[in-house]
Amino acid sequence: MLPEARLAPYVDWLGRQELARHGHFVRAERRNQFLAGRVLVRFALGALLGIDPRSIVLDAPPGRAPRLLAPAEPVAGISVSHSGRWVACAVSLQTALGLDIEVRDAGRDVMALAAQAFDAAACARLAGLPATERTHAFYAAWSEQEARFKLGVPAAGCMELPHDELAVVLCSAAPLAVPPVLELAAL
Repeated sequence: MLPEARLAPYVDWLGRQELARHGHFVRAERRNQFLAGRVLVRFALGALLGIDPRSIVLDAPPGRAPRLLAPAEPVAGISVSHSGRWVACAVSLQTALGLDIEVRDAGRDVMALAAQAFDAAACARLAGLPATERTHAFYAAWSEQEARFKLGVPAAGCMELPHDELAVVLCSAAPLAVPPVLELAAL
């Protein structure tokens, strides 16, 4: 679980809407994921825009990615994802983004999950893989499906970013001029 004590100082960074949403989460883990996601977005936007992350104002639409309210800069894409102890964000000035991360759990019945989430052709592709590759392939396909959904428009491209524990997929509405870089940070 994300360390609540280490996240506590960042609560002051949240705006009124975000504070209200933060306060509605019953589970501490989900509340911490929300807060960590908002802090990561602020750090990423601060670096991208060359401003203090504490000066960034975001809104808090339930079930949607945050939007930049201030400063009035054109930000085309913000996406946040969480899975287990991990929280990730992606930001872009040029294009809309959809990001999804999922902890790969080799103990789960990925074929049963696939039957609920994918069409017959995708399930057949998974079933045709060696068992040693099936978990990785399932989570990559799941994350791509989720990233495409979060993008909300047809994807010009989707890419899986390498990580030892997670499936990480980023989709973009326009081709990316520079490949994304996966940066790990501890809050």
